[in-house]
Amino acid sequence: MSTIARNTALIPLPAADRLFGWRDHAALWLSLGVGLLVMQVGAYLVPALGTQAALAAILGGSVIGAGLLGWTAKIGCDSGLSSAGLMHATYGSSFARLPVVLNIVQLIGWTTFELVVMRDGVLAIARQAGLMGPAAGSTAGSAATAPAVGAAAGAAEAASSLPLPTVVVTLVFGALLVALLAGSMVGLVRRFIGRFGLPLVVLSLAWLSWQFLGKAQATGWADLWNRAGEGGMSTLSALDLVIAMPISWLPLVADFSRHGHDGRSALRGTWLGYAVANAWCYALGVLVALTTPSPDLVSALLLAQGGLVALGLILIDEVDNAYGDLYSGSVAGHSLAPGWSTRQWGVQLAVLCTALALVLPMHSLEPFLLMLSSVFVPLYGVILGRLGGRTDVPSLVGAKRVDLGAVAVWVLGVAVFHLLPQWTTELGSALPTLALTYVLARIGR
Repeated sequence: MSTIARNTALIPLPAADRLFGWRDHAALWLSLGVGLLVMQVGAYLVPALGTQAALAAILGGSVIGAGLLGWTAKIGCDSGLSSAGLMHATYGSSFARLPVVLNIVQLIGWTTFELVVMRDGVLAIARQAGLMGPAAGSTAGSAATAPAVGAAAGAAEAASSLPLPTVVVTLVFGALLVALLAGSMVGLVRRFIGRFGLPLVVLSLAWLSWQFLGKAQATGWADLWNRAGEGGMSTLSALDLVIAMPISWLPLVADFSRHGHDGRSALRGTWLGYAVANAWCYALGVLVALTTPSPDLVSALLLAQGGLVALGLILIDEVDNAYGDLYSGSVAGHSLAPGWSTRQWGVQLAVLCTALALVLPMHSLEPFLLMLSSVFVPLYGVILGRLGGRTDVPSLVGAKRVDLGAVAVWVLGVAVFHLLPQWTTELGSALPTLALTYVLARIGR
């Protein structure tokens, strides 16, 4: 009991630390939902789907996916437990360490990927503004060849082969993350994101939307609206792709929502904020793909009038995505080793991710990160089935070391998630797996 009492990730957050209202939740998740990766995935929907089918999948997937995110946020707020705490309450105190570690690994990977995306975007903007010459043949993805991730010598050698601007921009973003993680998460959300960061990002999205809507008008509304798909993707598969983004945040949401006043406001704010951001960014990706076809989304955005400034602000907003990953990773790390505070964990993880961004070919490793993320879909299907609708706070004191029933449903869900595409490509994997694991966990709780 004394071990848990010292572990702030595994005990309910005190009422004095619950400062978020629904507007704070909405601002946070609207900001976290905006990203270049979301727009890029939106662009993938066409021309496989027609315009109307793509927009229907975007609207439906955003409402469903953000609803699942909001539901998990409510569970985290009602219980006061972190994501690691919810895993402990569901799977047992010993077994929960496995998904917690997997979560830390994926968060390190996605943070590193965000650093690479931000760096590449800034360099593209600099080249567009004439501040740099053409891109050199050696890029972050191709130059990093060191096989030993943890070797400092390998990292230094790989970094030395990168162009100086690439190294400098990476280190600047890394230093910014270190500075943010040394401060207060609650203060960052309430004083900066809600008041300054979010309004600028919304204005940027509005400006880009206006510019590409103008291109659509020049092309002809009727032609674009009635454009048929070329095939290769069903509407349900597209729905699955849209839902993938909000689902990817499930292992993080409770780390933030536990700071809320009450569960209902956490549910409403998270659902509204993320649904708006997800639908807007996916739709903008579709609009860009229809009006300015390009294999490089960043280049297409830069072609818009004022695109340089708008894209710059969106890239700055990417920082909060990386921060969100690292903050959640620090809470998860603290749950495993409470001797380090969340601030200490966060700073160390930020330094590690910055080094990895100079070493690893992250664009090549993106499929591995997506595969790793797949284990969290059934993981949270079980958590929602076991903890959803409960009014009592799960106690981790004296809890089971391993809940065999929950573990069995999770393992079955992982298998179903990966086997479904071999059986049919029409249904997708996320929703069927979530539904199966939720029902089985609900029956067995």
